Amino acid sequence: MAWKKFPHSDKAFSYTGAALQKNWTRLHRGDCEPYPDNAKVQAAWRSYHAGDFGKAVELGLGCGMAGFAVANKAATVYASYLETDDDRKRTLLLDAAQRCEEQQKAMPEYANAWYLHAYALGRYSQSISVVKALTEGLGGKIRNSLSQAITLEPKHADAHIALGAYHAEVIDKVGSLVGGLTYGAKKHIGVEHFETALKLNPDSAIARIEFANGLAMMFGNARIKDAERYYQEAVACIPADAMEWLDVESARSELED
Repeated sequence: MAWKKFPHSDKAFSYTGAALQKNWTRLHRGDCEPYPDNAKVQAAWRSYHAGDFGKAVELGLGCGMAGFAVANKAATVYASYLETDDDRKRTLLLDAAQRCEEQQKAMPEYANAWYLHAYALGRYSQSISVVKALTEGLGGKIRNSLSQAITLEPKHADAHIALGAYHAEVIDKVGSLVGGLTYGAKKHIGVEHFETALKLNPDSAIARIEFANGLAMMFGNARIKDAERYYQEAVACIPADAMEWLDVESARSELED
């Protein structure tokens, strides 16, 4: 299968040798992923951060379950930002979610088995329509996996972002009343998760993007100025790797529109 090339070459995203471990805390402030001891898994993460997502998936899967996290994250980021074929995108996301479920059974205390499960299913839900995903029961799976990730790792900023987005998406699609009664979605809880994420990872562009989107979905024009401000802040963020560059470019294109 041909993987689309990451559209931006930046030597700053090439964490060769000791640079990966030196910058690990900054690179993984959002997902709290522990630094891997396995050199092959480290190589997969180098490919991921540099934007070679296909190679990251290949190398990660070649390491077995030890490489599932990097393979799943690479596949999900690639599907979300670069893959244009809808069927291919959904296959990548569902395959990643399936691997996460295997990992949850084998490593139930590992937060990213739960977070990446929700991340993959969340992106899949957006690709088929959130309403359809809710009727298929995916909303509960996403919320449960995110809650478990945060229980295991309370400082998991990315899980807080995703849980904030869950509340916003549900309220946007079914309204506050049904969203609250049926899916446990509340505006104030969504806002709290976004605010927590920004405190945990203040350099995050995606936290600002999702917060902006969430405010627009939950409050409409009443919070549109705040949403615009968060987008402007996202564009000003300095990306540390390929995914963060894609986030910043996404914010830039949104502002230009």
